[in-house]
Amino acid sequence: MTGEVLAPAMFACLVLVLLAGFPVAFSLAAVAGVFSAIGIATNHFNAHFLLAMTLRLQGTFFNDNLLAIPLLVFMGMILERAGLADDMFQSLHQLFGRTRGGLAYTVIVVGAVLSAVTGFVSASVIALGLIAMPAMLRAGYDHRLATGAVVAGGTLAQVMPPSLVLIVLAEQLDVSLIEIYRGALLPALLLVGSYLLYIFLLTWRWPHLAPPAAKSRLNGAEVISLWRNAGIAAGPPIALLVAVLLSIYFGVTTPSEGGAVGVTATLALALAKRRLTLRRLQDAMMAAGILCSCVLFLLFGASFFTLVFRGLDGHLWIEQLFKHLPAGQTGFLIALNMAIFLLAFFLDFFEIAFIVLPLIAPIARTMGIDMVWLGVLLAVNLQTSFMHPPFGIALYNLRSVTPRVITTSSIYLGAVPFVALQLLMVGILIAAPRLVAHPRDKPIDVHDIQIILPAPDHSP
Repeated sequence: MTGEVLAPAMFACLVLVLLAGFPVAFSLAAVAGVFSAIGIATNHFNAHFLLAMTLRLQGTFFNDNLLAIPLLVFMGMILERAGLADDMFQSLHQLFGRTRGGLAYTVIVVGAVLSAVTGFVSASVIALGLIAMPAMLRAGYDHRLATGAVVAGGTLAQVMPPSLVLIVLAEQLDVSLIEIYRGALLPALLLVGSYLLYIFLLTWRWPHLAPPAAKSRLNGAEVISLWRNAGIAAGPPIALLVAVLLSIYFGVTTPSEGGAVGVTATLALALAKRRLTLRRLQDAMMAAGILCSCVLFLLFGASFFTLVFRGLDGHLWIEQLFKHLPAGQTGFLIALNMAIFLLAFFLDFFEIAFIVLPLIAPIARTMGIDMVWLGVLLAVNLQTSFMHPPFGIALYNLRSVTPRVITTSSIYLGAVPFVALQLLMVGILIAAPRLVAHPRDKPIDVHDIQIILPAPDHSP
């Protein structure tokens, strides 16, 4: 086997192994080990190159960005296990449930808050499914609208800071985590707004799809009481989220320090409401530990794979593939987003982030593309991977907690309009990159693209 075909063969072998259903982290390491041995045997790979793996492992354990992952995940798990999300939904349900589509609005708002705090799509979708679906079915909601709202609200964990997805993207693209948080905030809010606008237009045109949960009219005192209850139930979690976000956004704390403050405040909030038992604390710690361990093993396997792949000059092969694309940056962006959208039918976010992004990041950087903007753009694109029929993990999560009266086809059809809105947001971000806030935005002249892209960040 010649050196020119080792890298393509390595990539093809990984695809076959993943499609066969083997565990991703161990598949990455196994393929890298086999092809490093082949490369050494054929004198196409320097064995001393593997010594860099020890430095990569050391860098992982000393990475401040990755330290924020267990803290933010643990904060979300406590919020979920202590039933604070349930309280928030029930209070907002009583407040807005009497309006047409009110429960769907509530699901999106609670989903945005819950997603931002948990940072984990599966946890958000399952929690929303258990909390919201019974109320929506009792109110007579259309099954497609109900399921679509739940999966859309839950998958906001992908782009809503402080999200562990954004942490992974910042790490893989080698950009500042604080800057990618700042850049993602406005697109995330616009995505929430597009969901709410879609629900409004749908229920305005077809009111029977989302009838009011209750038709009785309230007097002034009852309305004031509902607003007070909503403030008591939803105020502390929202205030906690806003405080953590603002402290990170304005540089008062690092992301890991913000996560530590968030965990402490969530524990205090759960104790104040007398919802935190030893069993619930154990469950939260176990769930956070399992998730973080999975991410860590994936990172180790992907680091080994990309190290061997680069040692076999795989990065040169990838560059040659993209050199033949027309239209320069425009062609690169279109091809990249289409490829990731299609890969998301078969791979989940972490697999794409750990395998594909390290391969394309150097090419994007040499083309002068701002990496913060690219990270937010890919975060929105990768959000669709959780909602792709028929393999989206969010669809499976919702299927596991919904009653049998809801068909699987209803879940799939309900997700399609929200996937379309996510793709629309991808197009908007490409056409208007200034929506991604960047403290050092400067327009640059690009000869082969018609839009103005933020300047590349060369600061240390």
